[in-house]
Amino acid sequence: MDTMLRRAVQLLVGLLLYGVALALIVRAAIGVAPWDVLTQGISLKTGWGFGAITIGVGVVVLLLWIPLKQKPGVGTVLNVLLVGPAADVGLWLIPEDLDLWLRILMFPAGLFVLALATGLYIGARFGAGPRDGLMTGIHERTGWPIWVGRTGVEIFVLAAGWILGGNVGVGTVLFALLVGPLCNLTIPWFHITLSGDAAQRAGVPDGLEGSVKPSEPFVDSPAN
Repeated sequence: MDTMLRRAVQLLVGLLLYGVALALIVRAAIGVAPWDVLTQGISLKTGWGFGAITIGVGVVVLLLWIPLKQKPGVGTVLNVLLVGPAADVGLWLIPEDLDLWLRILMFPAGLFVLALATGLYIGARFGAGPRDGLMTGIHERTGWPIWVGRTGVEIFVLAAGWILGGNVGVGTVLFALLVGPLCNLTIPWFHITLSGDAAQRAGVPDGLEGSVKPSEPFVDSPAN
């Protein structure tokens, strides 16, 4: 398969699967990722749909790239536009109030699908997700380690989402502990190597143009 075609297919499949994975984790109802806690909280307060809020939050995060002087790629924009609607489709297909045993099985299934989806869309090399670009931008502007910026931002959005009524639970803790190792496992599976010039044209942030090693977590959570 032509490299560009493979990258495009991989990106689209990854983003759509990411939305489905979010739906599985939400319907498991044992706690969701920090950004999705915020999305749920806003949804409860406004009555807007999960997908619409996911897009809205993504747009706001993308606007924060401007003062941080980050450049989005095609994949960055499609991440904002596609993950939310895909999550809405998943939420429409998966019923609420399932039996506890089924929800317990649904959570790891969603987490694994999310890890596969992350490997697909990051491996396609069309640009970082909006939240990842925010973290790298904070790192470049302040010199703080990426994990410091990421932890600070995610604690803030988790607290805001919890205050608004988002679902914080054991799943939130499991997500935080497991998503990095799982994505570090899947990202090399789908990694497409580009030359330095091609990586720049694809909108890959500085420092991410080489191979992703298992010891270097770089995971967008949700979409996110």
